[in-house]
Amino acid sequence: MLLSALLLAGAAFAVDPAPFYEDKLDLSYYKDAEGTKHPVASPDGWRIRRGHLLENMQLVMGYMPPDRTRVPLDIQVESEIDTPKYTLKKLTYAAELGDRVPAYLLVPKDINGKAPAMLCLHQTNNSGGAEPAGLDGLPNLHYAKELAERGYVCLAPDYPRFGRYQIDVYRMGYASATMKGIWNHMRGVDLLQGLPEVDGERIGCIGHSLGGHNTLFVSAFDERIKVAVTSCGFTRFAKYYNGDLTGWTHRGYMPRIDAVYGKVPARMPFDFPDILASLAPRYVFINAPTRDANFDVGGVRESADAAKKIFAIYKSDDHIVAVHPDCEHDFPPEIREQAYAFIDKALRSN
Repeated sequence: MLLSALLLAGAAFAVDPAPFYEDKLDLSYYKDAEGTKHPVASPDGWRIRRGHLLENMQLVMGYMPPDRTRVPLDIQVESEIDTPKYTLKKLTYAAELGDRVPAYLLVPKDINGKAPAMLCLHQTNNSGGAEPAGLDGLPNLHYAKELAERGYVCLAPDYPRFGRYQIDVYRMGYASATMKGIWNHMRGVDLLQGLPEVDGERIGCIGHSLGGHNTLFVSAFDERIKVAVTSCGFTRFAKYYNGDLTGWTHRGYMPRIDAVYGKVPARMPFDFPDILASLAPRYVFINAPTRDANFDVGGVRESADAAKKIFAIYKSDDHIVAVHPDCEHDFPPEIREQAYAFIDKALRSN
């Protein structure tokens, strides 16, 4: 109930809504309070448009909990598994008062100094974070295990209603499971930054499908994430099942897409081109297969092409990469190797 009151209090301060941008592919301008357009010709101009995006995302997802809801993480380890290259800990951490997030922490052995870290987000499945941790599910999605074997400290949390995390976010005061996921994942970054083995300035995020778009969502709100790897996680709303947004509206995602915006792509106050652009000049790797039935590859290409113009403003053209393997909704080994090399470039080359 305390969180509900805090979220409502946050809503009360949002008296001046951000401007609505009709063409989400046109990121070349921002609007002032009177609706006058100004060119985005520098990082300063883009930061204004980016601020509008974050406000508009919260119109759909609900408001971000205020910082004062951060409680001590109170990490509780339930069990440990020793492997030749890393230790795997099954644990929970406190995301907020009265709520604990189940997760798996993989800590490589023989760390010299402080290691980079990755937040590893799972797809839609019954296993939750156990799949990226390599304990269950598809081998192609064991990216936390594989990254730990490469020397990264990895955290694989459960998303609401998956794995061991069976909660009702709406009874907690949230407007979407998406925002609850974002908050929990930001708290996961808090956890990683607090570990003695981790260099808190070298943290990234990776995910497939559900985890693919959750990677983009948390990275948009949390600039501590320096590299985002999204696999089979998005397309433009207009290209999602020919504009039928029903799949985004159930209680595991964002019900307001139906209740407020009528499942109409043109009415949505945000889209994926501006989310991708919001990550500039950080590093973004996109895996978008040509035969993905969930997320149309054409809409991914359009989103990435629009975002690249913002990366160019930062002179960071090579910080966004999109690959399009000839496969279905998958994260094949050769693409994961490319993604891991990209992560190395972002977190280990400096």
